[in-house]
Amino acid sequence: MKQRGKTFRLYIRGPNACFTRPEMKVERVSYEVPTPSAMRGVLEAIFWKPAFRWVIERIDILKPIRWETIRRNEIGTTQSPRSDYLIVEERRQQRASLVLKDVAYIVHAHQELTGKEPEDNNIKKLMAMFERRTGKGQCFHRPYLGTREFAVTDFRLLEVGETIEPIDQSKDLGWMLYDLDFSNPKNQQPLFFHAVMENGSVCVPPPGSEEVKR
Repeated sequence: MKQRGKTFRLYIRGPNACFTRPEMKVERVSYEVPTPSAMRGVLEAIFWKPAFRWVIERIDILKPIRWETIRRNEIGTTQSPRSDYLIVEERRQQRASLVLKDVAYIVHAHQELTGKEPEDNNIKKLMAMFERRTGKGQCFHRPYLGTREFAVTDFRLLEVGETIEPIDQSKDLGWMLYDLDFSNPKNQQPLFFHAVMENGSVCVPPPGSEEVKR
């Protein structure tokens, strides 16, 4: 059994979020709630080392699910390495994104040692480092909510005994992106799980469990 740390409760919020559904090829459409991989990305933006990985346990949705449509001009292709220029007017496309508006979440997660850096395999030290960084508002790069344009505007650890009630809503959310399997760097495989929101909380199965499917 791998050594793991205590469960942290990280509060995060932002004006918008887009946890893109992979089946939408042209228009970006967000899931109703965050994906575990997106929440892992938030935690890794604050603190990460090869010695451990973040394991998401639960996600609490604190504000009613609201939507907003954003239209923008995008380039429909990438510039060829054989070309010195790209005529934007000829390649411009207008696309719409259906994103979440005014969001706030509590992420329940813990650190699990990987054994990749034996000299750094001190779980108490790693937990203390994360607590110090969040206390000072430090991060390696600004955390974002699904896509980089939707930055996290506030994050902090909840104090012992502090509670924030999630929304009073339950719903079967269907199959949702869990994470990517990076075991084969040349052929990364998406993983999915059946997400259910109960009283505003989504429980996330542990990595490698039967609930996680390819």
